[in-house]
Amino acid sequence: MVQKIINKICWGIIGVGDVCETKSGPPLIQVPNSSVKAVMRRNSEKAKDFARRHGVEKWYDNADDLLNDPEINAIYIATPPETHAEYTLKAAALGKPVYVEKPMARSHKECQSMVEACKKANVPLYVAYYRRTLPNILEVKELIDSGSIGDIRSVDITVQMTIENEIVGTHDHPNNWRVDPEVAGGGYFYDLASHQLDALDFLFGPIIEAKGFSENQSKEYKADDITVGVFKFKNGILGKGLWVFNTSKASQYEMTTIIGSKGQISFPFWGDHHVTLEKENEPVKKFEFEIPKYIQTLLIQTIVKDLQGKGKCPSTGVSGARTNWVLEQIAE
Repeated sequence: MVQKIINKICWGIIGVGDVCETKSGPPLIQVPNSSVKAVMRRNSEKAKDFARRHGVEKWYDNADDLLNDPEINAIYIATPPETHAEYTLKAAALGKPVYVEKPMARSHKECQSMVEACKKANVPLYVAYYRRTLPNILEVKELIDSGSIGDIRSVDITVQMTIENEIVGTHDHPNNWRVDPEVAGGGYFYDLASHQLDALDFLFGPIIEAKGFSENQSKEYKADDITVGVFKFKNGILGKGLWVFNTSKASQYEMTTIIGSKGQISFPFWGDHHVTLEKENEPVKKFEFEIPKYIQTLLIQTIVKDLQGKGKCPSTGVSGARTNWVLEQIAE
């Protein structure tokens, strides 16, 4: 079946919280041929406030009301992962394309149900792995594809973070869904490592084997706070990762390194967006990049073009489900 072309995308947003405010909401309004027709949040005052500040004409406090709005022809789901599958299946049944936040769902099984529902309804499914469109990651891909560091041997991911008390859960923030496995599928490993593992899928193709260990060492919250894993790509490249979310500030460090037969490429995922190229007997090269104010802008542009039949979005339900599969293999 041929995907239906939508010339003017009229979004309905389910969940207008921090992510929508700082990363995705404004681009959905500002990108050409894209508009936001209505927003939804269970807190009606906050839904109304978002709509007022961003010039959105309608707001709801019930997701079903937004999903069934006849003026809406595409759905953006920016809720915690526990409702991603539910809302995706409902949107697909109504024939409406879906853009869903990452991680795609709590489990690979839920991801599969989302992919199948959208396939059956012949509607596209996109996942908010926006790093596939950022200039630093595209530079890494260009360096790899051009053979600048030769044949790729391995990938090393190191994440050592201290999660401040006001983030992990205190009197002021008692319900941090990211560290509740029943809501998020896992802890900060699911929330943050998903970006890294998806970007590696973009750079090298699918991971076909993965295993690891995960523990809750600090007991600060329900989810595990340290994970170590190893993985193998279909093309034979090997990788390893350490994700620690219980360190002191003195130990904070984050870097991904790609090792080739002629050199290596290293880059962080958070903090800044530089890329460093190192080759034997050559000066070190450091590339700096400017990132859009709203970091999902470039991915949303590809989604709009895809819906119009004028391009392809690089982050789909199929690729997003692969990332969830890898998370499960390493953490569980």
